[in-house]
Amino acid sequence: MALTVQAVRGMNDLLPEDTSVWQQVEKVLKETVESFGYSEVRMPVLEHTALFNRAIGEVTDVVEKEMYTFEDRGGEMLSLRPEGTAGCVRCCLEHNLIYNQEQRLWYMGPMYRHERPQKGRLREFHQMGCEVFGLNGPDIDAEIIMMTHEIWKKFGIDQRLVLQLNSLGSAEERAAYRKSLVEFLEAHFDELDEDSKRRTHTNPLRVLDTKDEHTGELLKSAPKLADHFGEQTREHFKKLCALLEAEGIAYEVNPRLVRGLDYYNLTVFEWVSNELGAQGTVCGGGRYDGLVSQLGGNPVPAVGFGLGMERLILLLTSLGIVKARPAVDVCVLGSGEGAELAQAKIAMALRRELAGVRIMTYCGGGSFKRQFKRADKVGARAAVILGDQEIKDNSVTIKNLRDESSEQQTVPFAQAAAALRAILLK
Repeated sequence: MALTVQAVRGMNDLLPEDTSVWQQVEKVLKETVESFGYSEVRMPVLEHTALFNRAIGEVTDVVEKEMYTFEDRGGEMLSLRPEGTAGCVRCCLEHNLIYNQEQRLWYMGPMYRHERPQKGRLREFHQMGCEVFGLNGPDIDAEIIMMTHEIWKKFGIDQRLVLQLNSLGSAEERAAYRKSLVEFLEAHFDELDEDSKRRTHTNPLRVLDTKDEHTGELLKSAPKLADHFGEQTREHFKKLCALLEAEGIAYEVNPRLVRGLDYYNLTVFEWVSNELGAQGTVCGGGRYDGLVSQLGGNPVPAVGFGLGMERLILLLTSLGIVKARPAVDVCVLGSGEGAELAQAKIAMALRRELAGVRIMTYCGGGSFKRQFKRADKVGARAAVILGDQEIKDNSVTIKNLRDESSEQQTVPFAQAAAALRAILLK
């Protein structure tokens, strides 16, 4: 038996029934963010490894354990992007998009992390992200949260997701907190889980995000980050909360929410669902004012979010909100002398008149019974029928395939589009 080559583990194919769902979701996301005045940017999936080391942090799980990194033939270390923000900042710096100017950008595409594949968490996964540069107030933090909330409302899942909110303060405030947190962790070192022990001296704030129940209980008596905040940080968070409340967006303050990447400061947030099991975070983000200068640019305030496409689609399909749709609206069928030419002619004319309508020409001949069976299989809502008489009279017969009570009608070639439009608009 010949060797069958399969897809790489954790990197899945999207079949036609899958892509029809993805297209519906992508359309809503694109229309929503662009209604807020955001512009699309597209970055390569392959970047220099140093970009992620500098942006994400060399002692994060992403860089330490999860990146797909290799040396190319020229001796350069390259990595498949594990997230979108670092590449977006690199793009903006390289093309001088954020020097003394504001930018509101969005992107969508695949990301890569080498971790154990599980429900809603793949090695090749897809994110839609938004990044804003040049604005430092809580009003823009609130806007991107409002934008995600608008997406949930359009899908009818705004009651299915909970907004968790926190502030990480400034770099100086976190440094002071880090010292007191490390002292606490060292005092209880033997009681920590292995991951938390490893992070105590490399990335102690990530211990707050532990999934270990015993460590979680222990952290209830740990020092609080908010106790190290100055007036400016407190005011920023207070105004953010007030803006969300004015819009009627409910939230929970989660003091242990730190996000997984090093570059965040001040506002951090996550939208979480309890209907996805352990992988409940659908969308997350926050402010990262130091990242642009960290990557070699002048200091620029920035805020953004990443939305996990697989998790959102898993939620929407499990609730029956988005379903696969047929690939075809109209099937053009034909039989008899000159049918192939007539089918091609009417199909092209209809495609020009009925923008957005998906029209398939049946190819290969055969009986009308066989052709109708194929039209039904592809989900067509209407059929355009060309037999000997129609070809002779320069007419077509239109049949509604989804309403058995309706009668088929024969109309002149020129009236076919109007007759189909009446069926499709029902």
